[in-house]
Amino acid sequence: MVTLHGKNFEPFISPQQLDAAIDAVATKVAARYGDSVPLFLGVLNGSYFFASELIKRLAIPCEISFVKVASYHGTVSSGTVRELIGVQERIAGRHVVVLEDIVDTGNTITHVVEALREKSPASIAIASMLLKPDVYKKDLPVDFVAMEIPNVFVVGSGLDHDGLGRNLPGIYRINGH
Repeated sequence: MVTLHGKNFEPFISPQQLDAAIDAVATKVAARYGDSVPLFLGVLNGSYFFASELIKRLAIPCEISFVKVASYHGTVSSGTVRELIGVQERIAGRHVVVLEDIVDTGNTITHVVEALREKSPASIAIASMLLKPDVYKKDLPVDFVAMEIPNVFVVGSGLDHDGLGRNLPGIYRINGH
């Protein structure tokens, strides 16, 4: 049990389970992009863990950059996405893989993909460490998913509760769910 800002979280996904799931995503990503040099675009702050873990498993040439957007306040999505830092790399004609820590409502990922489409990439794919399929109702496909989870609030491995918990190994869910 871990307490963050007065809320209790219990272990949910072990570091070993998460590692195996990220290994599987890396295999699929490498198979799709082995003949090109994709640009991986991590969505900060949460994706830094997933981005690092995924990239170090890829034996293909690739580049990585980050964009920072925000849509959460406390344990609830605000529904409003604010882009804070943009992409400086050349996007036109490139295969771009957007890396997310978690896709739930899809507001953040939709905003990022729409902004990228304006830059004329060859393709855009989405890779996420976690997906909440019960909450995600967008038409945009999530191409690579390490693990699907129910609609519970989680922290750890890059995911936070108002800034705390990102450093926890594995994934913890809010107690009582």
